[in-house]
Amino acid sequence: MKIKALLALILTVTGLQSCSQTQPQQDIETPQPEVSQTKTTPPIPPKPVDSLASYDPKKADNLTDTAKLMAGMKVDAKSKLYSLEKSNFWMNYHNFIDSAWSKLEKQQLAKVSQWSEQELATINQSNPEIFYPFSGPDFLYAYLFFPTSKKYVLTALEPVGTLPDFNQLSETQRNQKLADVKNSLYSLLQFSFFQTKEMKSDLSNQGVLPLIVFFMARTNNRILDLQYIGLDQDAKIQKFEKGMIPGVKIDFVPKGEKQPRTLYYFSADISDDGLKKTPQYSQFVKQINQPVTYLKAASYLMHRPTFSAIRELILDQSQAILQDDSGIPLKSFAEKQWNLDFFGTYTAPISLFSVRYQSDLRKVYQTNSSIKPLNFGVGYKFGVNQSNMMLATKKEKP
Repeated sequence: MKIKALLALILTVTGLQSCSQTQPQQDIETPQPEVSQTKTTPPIPPKPVDSLASYDPKKADNLTDTAKLMAGMKVDAKSKLYSLEKSNFWMNYHNFIDSAWSKLEKQQLAKVSQWSEQELATINQSNPEIFYPFSGPDFLYAYLFFPTSKKYVLTALEPVGTLPDFNQLSETQRNQKLADVKNSLYSLLQFSFFQTKEMKSDLSNQGVLPLIVFFMARTNNRILDLQYIGLDQDAKIQKFEKGMIPGVKIDFVPKGEKQPRTLYYFSADISDDGLKKTPQYSQFVKQINQPVTYLKAASYLMHRPTFSAIRELILDQSQAILQDDSGIPLKSFAEKQWNLDFFGTYTAPISLFSVRYQSDLRKVYQTNSSIKPLNFGVGYKFGVNQSNMMLATKKEKP
């Protein structure tokens, strides 16, 4: 996928020293300037700012180790959670997750990352802010497609949830927490997306938070801080209070890097009726700086008139949109506003969404011989060579 991204221009200001060109009169001695014997001390360069210094390392250790434990990853022997790895239940959990993740990495995730490097290189050079509505807890694919982003905004109906304090739980409670995570992951590990019916039952109690930090740990991120937040009536982020749109803010940093990133997740109804009740959400989205919107397995909701507001908001605000056919219908992309690149294969939606067949999209795939294949599955048609993706990039205004 190709896109003209907005690159920041570095302005270098050069001071020019003017020199007098007046020649001295003849027969008049021109005094020679005295050579100063004083050595000039070179200026001391400012110390680099440590952007991680403001975070509490003990809190970061605890958050990261908790995420690792749920991700089936071993923690350091000095960790307060180290002893919990010795149980037979956790060892079996670790073996299952490790095996499933290794398979997923080989068959799917590595290919997604490689595709991103090839097709989204221009977009990712600008470190875009990512908007991912209808996301559920799927930080994983947002991070794989857009690994350079400094800000991710995810939104879905599922509750935020909380992180378990494993040291305060009984062995039975700890085992149940891990079993809940394992059950919730099944569809994503198998199909690349979370099934809506499963999410309603699996995530109604635990929320999305355990799975979000699971993916952060498995993608080698250190969790620096976690705050429960809310959007107030003025679309400002505050410490959560009743009446606000509930959310969570997670600061994290990839292994080997020093610049923190931020993820926001909001539990919100973004149907037309929902946005009327909470207009501050639309106001908040408008504050995201030229977002790249990502849409996957979005239940074709924006094909419906009852989700027209969020559809138009995405089209108005986004500099680019990466989606499968379940996102925004092709007919909504005005030719004078968007450049469109297509990938993979499109024949028809799965039977559950058969009424969302797009004849105009099918025609594109039938007549455009330059469409590149996808060597991985993504979305509802998760088989290799069955999936489709479209990258829409907004045309520059004259």
